[in-house]
Amino acid sequence: MAGSRGVVIAALVANGAIAVLKFLGFLLTGSPSMLSETYHSISDTGNQVFLLVGIRYSGKEASRAHPFGYGKAQFFYSFLVSVLLFGIAGWESLKHGYEAIVHGGHALGGLVSFAGYTFPGWYVNVVVLVGAIAFESYAMKKAAAELRRQIREYEWDGVVDAFRKTSDVTTLTAFTEDGIALLGAGIALVGVVLTEVTGNYIYDAVSAAVIGVLLMGFALALAWENKRLLLGESLPNDVEKRLREVVLAHPGVVHVDNFRTVHVGPEKVLVNADISFDSGLDTADLDDDISAIERKMKAEDKRVKFVYIEPEL
Repeated sequence: MAGSRGVVIAALVANGAIAVLKFLGFLLTGSPSMLSETYHSISDTGNQVFLLVGIRYSGKEASRAHPFGYGKAQFFYSFLVSVLLFGIAGWESLKHGYEAIVHGGHALGGLVSFAGYTFPGWYVNVVVLVGAIAFESYAMKKAAAELRRQIREYEWDGVVDAFRKTSDVTTLTAFTEDGIALLGAGIALVGVVLTEVTGNYIYDAVSAAVIGVLLMGFALALAWENKRLLLGESLPNDVEKRLREVVLAHPGVVHVDNFRTVHVGPEKVLVNADISFDSGLDTADLDDDISAIERKMKAEDKRVKFVYIEPEL
């Protein structure tokens, strides 16, 4: 949880600073791609706030109404982030880029004076976008470090595998946002430079539209990944197999009749199992056996937080 919070705070600081710089760049030059990137960064900043709310809310103590805690709050707020990323940043960026393509654009500002120096206005966009890339690289580094830690711990086969299997949607969302932000800033930079070099506004306009499509595509992907957890996804098959083997290896266990797992929060899993024990087992010792099996499963995978075993003799 602490790792996820640190990742989100780093992204929040970076995106807030970048949003201000990009908007100043747009005001000075009127660049469509800079406005798209402003929408992007404003949306990302708001998204980080939602993710922090989700982290805080999910830390509430379990109650009668929510006996397994509030961990799924992070799934909900991450899903909300993906919808906002699609509905606000993506759509507005695409719309603005399309309008610039259809109705025409203009040169990226004239001369700008600052601290006694005068320079072409489009320099502002280049400096802002290079700065944005630096800020986003910092945030991306934090998110990537946390994701790599999880990949090593759970022995996943890289980022794509982690994207499909992780329940830490907060880190996943921050990592994805940072990656798209880096790519978006790079596309905007190319559009601004090409427009200035060629004198043709179309490159800047197309960049804005491409950024919009990019945002919407990844927002849909994030929404899909959050859907699987909101609906109650189980642990991967190979992890369930290891946990079943732990149960079967316990003395007195004859057969595992049913074995079910479900994520109830980021890195929090509930396990329910129907287990057949040796009929000659002393029923007085059954509680001790069940407690021992619970401890062994939790030791095998730290994500296992709740265990319910139904014994059969």
